[in-house]
Amino acid sequence: MRKPNAIQLFLAVGLAGTVAACGGGAADTDTADTAAEAPEIVADEGGEGGEGGEGGEGGEGGDYSAGEQANADFEDKVSGPELLGALQEGGHVIYFRHAQTERDYADQADPDMDINDCETQRKLSDVGIQQAQDIGAAFTTQDIPVGDVITSEYCRAWQTAELAFGRYEKNAQLNFLPFEEYTDAQVEEMKANVTPLLTAAPEAGQNTVIVGHDDIFEAATGIYPDPQGLAYVLTPDGAGGFDLVANVLPEEWAEL
Repeated sequence: MRKPNAIQLFLAVGLAGTVAACGGGAADTDTADTAAEAPEIVADEGGEGGEGGEGGEGGEGGDYSAGEQANADFEDKVSGPELLGALQEGGHVIYFRHAQTERDYADQADPDMDINDCETQRKLSDVGIQQAQDIGAAFTTQDIPVGDVITSEYCRAWQTAELAFGRYEKNAQLNFLPFEEYTDAQVEEMKANVTPLLTAAPEAGQNTVIVGHDDIFEAATGIYPDPQGLAYVLTPDGAGGFDLVANVLPEEWAEL
């Protein structure tokens, strides 16, 4: 059952070609930003249940926001064996939204939330734990090479990475800003934080794995990644931008 919208995203995003990401103040390379100005993101307290309804870190509703619609409309450029072959060669950034949690609410805005105390944060559900383990097993079986594994400082993100890949490096640039409602300036700040990670070329023959959150990815791409555990495969273009190649659900990794 869908919950009330947590994101009202007013952005017309062109996803037909390469997405060139604006580096903001955090990127060192020149970028050609093909998207419109970053939108205002508004997140509410609502969210997801244990059965996979998504939201805010955000939420969803019967009417899609622009970011949700962009996610629903996205079409893979490559899939199946072709995608697997590309991943086996390396050179990609794989951005995961963390695996499923027991419930969804904007814990980043909770004054009692402590980034160093998992008991004050949302927790992975049994389904989410299994998702993460299955993803890791599929990467091993499918011989998908993994270089850097970068996560936010939130427990649900680094625990997803730990369960899947057995290692991780926390990076505060993947954290939420501590608000339920974001101004345009705050969206730009999140975009500037994450863009250098999305555009950095992986080490030769490796793929970079990022485990983060919905609003952060949406700030940079205009796409609200839904459901939890969904991954987007991006290919850095070497010029400060990236190409959105495919999205993969948790259960689809084993089927590539």
